[in-house]
This record gives sequence, structure tokens and C-alpha cells, in this order.
Amino acid sequence: MVMSPDEMETRIVRYGDLKPCRTAFIDAHTPGSDQKENFTIIGGGVSESPDQHVHIKDTPGFNIGAAGQPPKCRNSLHSHKTAEVFYVLKGRWRFFWGRWGTAGEVVLEEGDIFNIPTGIFRGFENIGTDYGMIMAVLGGDDAGGGVTWAPQVIEDASDHGLVLGENGVLYDTKKGQSLPDGIRPMPLLSDEELKAYPEPGNSAVVRDYVARYWDLMALAANSPCKVIGEAGLLKDRPGFEVEFLTRGSIPDTNYTLNCHEILMVVRGHWKLCWSGGEKGLAPGDTCAVPPGLEHSLVPSMSGEASLYRVLNTQDQAGPTWVG
Repeated sequence: MVMSPDEMETRIVRYGDLKPCRTAFIDAHTPGSDQKENFTIIGGGVSESPDQHVHIKDTPGFNIGAAGQPPKCRNSLHSHKTAEVFYVLKGRWRFFWGRWGTAGEVVLEEGDIFNIPTGIFRGFENIGTDYGMIMAVLGGDDAGGGVTWAPQVIEDASDHGLVLGENGVLYDTKKGQSLPDGIRPMPLLSDEELKAYPEPGNSAVVRDYVARYWDLMALAANSPCKVIGEAGLLKDRPGFEVEFLTRGSIPDTNYTLNCHEILMVVRGHWKLCWSGGEKGLAPGDTCAVPPGLEHSLVPSMSGEASLYRVLNTQDQAGPTWVG
């Protein structure tokens, strides 16, 4: 495969070039959630707004996105039909889950990763002292087809002018918008339907779905640490695998993969080299290396260096796998 530096640059989304959408979801006007920013990096994600900018439209079988929020800002309770994996890039975050967000919670620091089980309502908030950013991997080319909101989220949003249509599109009554003819509001889940959404506690979630950054740094000292996968620390088959790399995880020689390789830098600076050139990658950058490209990947300077590597698999995107 021949690729020029300019061609490779089109496959890199720089942290400083990320374009936020502040009207991505139904709670965009709800106090406490009205300052959040949504980013779609690879694939269309699950945004409900036509204002959402998509950086790279072609998907490798999963989507990459991000959420940025100032302190005390939260993302409302919702659920997905496919995987939703978060790692903390900046700040300190509290993740909570359950019908009312009271079934369990966990606090994650920078570099920590959470493979949130499908089928539970989940939310998150920035509990740090500065603007925070979490990076996301969503299973499936269509990211599971959208978001299912807890009923109270839809009710609260309507009180502040936002209505979600059954077509998955938001309409802002404050801007004079209304549901098109033939489109009804998104129905609320009934009490009977809500019984299908589990309420696991901390002991059922944290042990098997959370991995801590400094543990991964130790485990990846001599080879890539398999974080999410059939043989990973967090056992799952969501249509992709997640590995963690640091200095010494892989040799500085060339290698080739027959799958898509998405590089998401956590800390330090990395150098990606191939026969057509080289590119530097910084914290928050996302790079989509195509299958079949011979290349090398090494830290480009001394000091702490780490990244997550996401690889597509032949597994079907769907509910959390239980082996």
C-alpha cells in the first residue's frame, strides 16, 4: 500500500481540531446538562442533531466519539444496544447507572477505561475542577442505531423546549421548530418495558468492566495489554478489541495488520512511520491506520507515553458478551 503524508493526515483527527456540537442530544437545554459538547470523530455516532460535525465518515465496524464538559455538567441517563466504552482523557469523572442513576457508581481518573454493560441506563458527570474530556468507542457501524433515554430525561427536556421525534431527530420549539406531519414524539418507555433494564450494583460492574490506567501501564511494559476482548482483562466481544500500549509494548520495527487499527493517544507523543512518510501524534489525537499498511509506532520523546489501540473483529456488534 502506498500512502502520502497528505493522505495519512486525512485519517488523523487532531485534538485541537475537534469541532463540538452543543445541541447533540435531547438534554441540551436541561439545566445541569446544557453546557456539554459532543464530538463525532469516526462515524456518525448517536447524535440527534443535524448540526453535528463528523470528522471521518467511513467506519471500521465501530464509531469513535468524545464528550467534553465543564465541572458539574452531566450527561443524562440513557442506554445503548451495542457497546459503549469510555476512557478519561482529561479530568475526573463520575459514572452512574440504573433507572434513576442510583444503582451504582464509579469514579474514573485520567487514562482509566470503562466498558459499560449494554442494556443499563447510564450517565456521567465531570467532578473535576476544569474542563474534562472522555473518549468513546461505540459498537457497530451505526453505533447501535441511537439512544434510548430514561423517561424522565424526555419529560425534563420538553419542559425546556426540546422534543425528540420517533424518527430520532431533535426539534427545538424555542427556535420555532415543531414535529413534521406524520412524525410523533418519541414514546416513553412503559413500566413494563423498564423492567427489562437491569439494576446491577457496584460489585457486579466495577470488577469486570473497569480497568485502571496505572495497572495497564504495568501490564503493558513488555507487550500490548489486551484490555477488552475475548481474552482481555474485561472479557467481551463487542465487534472490536481494545489494547493498551506504552513504551516497550511493541518493537520499533515495521508491522502490518489485516484489520483496521485506530490509535488514540492518552499521554506523551508518538511517531507513526511508513514508507511514504511519518506523522507525529499527540494526546487526544485519533489516527485510523488502514489494513495492510506496513508501519512502525514508537514514542517520539522521553517520558510517559501511552495510547489505546482499537481493532475491528469479525464479531457481531450487540449486547455485552458473557463467556
